[in-house]
Amino acid sequence: MRNYTKSQLALRNGQDKEEIWVAYQGKIYDVTTSRLWKNGKHYQHWAGQDLTEELHDAPHTEEVFKKFEVVGMLSA
Repeated sequence: MRNYTKSQLALRNGQDKEEIWVAYQGKIYDVTTSRLWKNGKHYQHWAGQDLTEELHDAPHTEEVFKKFEVVGMLSA
């Protein structure tokens, strides 16, 4: 599986590139097809970021990521 830096992930924000990706616990998920991530924004969260620390504020659990393809790993 390919590794991506935070800078590379940041480009997949739905604005700079067509892909809409988010990271969670080191895995990068493609959420491009999700209607909830349209234009790279999901409520107060922005795509192209690591959402690991933000999940505790969400009304859902990490199970939501099972719906999406893992496209890479976030490198340190």
